[in-house]
Amino acid sequence: MLKIFNTLTRKKEIFKSIYKKKVSIYVCGVTVYDNCHIGHARTFIFFDVVNRYLKNLGYSVKYVRNITDIDDKIIKKSTLINKNIFSFTKHVINQMNIDFNTLNILKPSFEPRVTSHIIDIINMINILILNKHAYINSQGDVLFSIKSYQNYGQLLHKKNNLNEFENNNFYKNDFVLWKKTKNTEISWKSPWGNGRPGWHIECSAINYLYFKNKLDIHGGGNDLIFPHHENERAQSECFYKEKFVNYWMHTGMIILKNKKMSKSLGNTFLIKDLINNFSSDVIRYYFLSTKYKHPIYYNVKNLIKVNKILRKWYFCINLSIKKNYNFSFNHSSIFYINLFKNAMNDSFDTPLALLILSNLAKKIIILYDMKKFKKAIFLSSLLHYLGSILGFFNFNINSNNLNYIKDINLYKKIEKIIKKRNYARKLKLWKKADHLREKLLKFGIYIKDTKNETLWNF
Repeated sequence: MLKIFNTLTRKKEIFKSIYKKKVSIYVCGVTVYDNCHIGHARTFIFFDVVNRYLKNLGYSVKYVRNITDIDDKIIKKSTLINKNIFSFTKHVINQMNIDFNTLNILKPSFEPRVTSHIIDIINMINILILNKHAYINSQGDVLFSIKSYQNYGQLLHKKNNLNEFENNNFYKNDFVLWKKTKNTEISWKSPWGNGRPGWHIECSAINYLYFKNKLDIHGGGNDLIFPHHENERAQSECFYKEKFVNYWMHTGMIILKNKKMSKSLGNTFLIKDLINNFSSDVIRYYFLSTKYKHPIYYNVKNLIKVNKILRKWYFCINLSIKKNYNFSFNHSSIFYINLFKNAMNDSFDTPLALLILSNLAKKIIILYDMKKFKKAIFLSSLLHYLGSILGFFNFNINSNNLNYIKDINLYKKIEKIIKKRNYARKLKLWKKADHLREKLLKFGIYIKDTKNETLWNF
């Protein structure tokens, strides 16, 4: 039975979808004013796993992830580089897609852009004004009235006391739904004059378009809890006049040298730079190795350790793929599947799920060394099956190597050394074979000898 930690209640709750065997998910996407950083990687890899796992449980998943393609940062950046705003956002979105595809993040069911839904946003704002939850200020902006929503602050777990908000930094002022623009700025026509939408209203309008007032899971990074999700929840529930999200989920921050990673602090690492040094599986494992709602203390040394763990995984699944072994259930597979699902059902405990897979890999290698090949091969199929649920093993498979090698000359060099070593073994030139083995180890190669060949991975 799946349980999810709900940010709103701060409790693990039994998951029950609104519609039987159907799940609706909305995750706040990227504001496309710059290339994606590793904080995006962490959040969207995790929700990719949520999407995959729910599908594995038999749910039909409707997953929407928006793209914010208009806001102050985008306007400022496009102006700074003297580029048309739509050409600029198109370029950043293309790079985002390259990053996410490389990380094996599945495309959502829908990926709406804010600029394609201006009319939906205007319609929602109009109803909020009619119901006295919003008003036009002296500058011509449309603002949401926080005092009109009695549950403001619950998502952040502040007391339901508007006077308290007014007396501390938490409460600043009513927030913008529609911003009046100057003649030189990009704008759209509205009943309140030319302008553009505020940040929070876009998600409420898009949610209504795709889900009406019924949404199972709403997610994002925990930096969005306030003000973004608090404000979104306020305006949406005033619009619907009822609760509109059943489960709120938020991923933890990335910590760099005891400071949270933030573009404002100038300490961000880009996904494209990470991809240049590590495979998508290494990156995925690393970000899933900490419980999703906890912070991650970023350290390159830990990524290198993950690389070593995955060498063993690759060796194991190579066994079943090379033998073209078809997976089928039996008693031992049910045991591991139940362990895996118990971990994932506990609010997506991916660190425990990874530990189960690593223990399975260790068992496979022990069985292989004991020459119990049939059982080793069977369990390697199981490792491949369970790992795939988490989004691992998405690469082109060749006869000997399951890791992505960008340097084809290095690949050829390794193959040549292995060929020489196999020849030395055949002639029982053990010192020569050992020397070549040491040479391979210097490349970081993990090898296993069989009677007729050598299996290897990085």
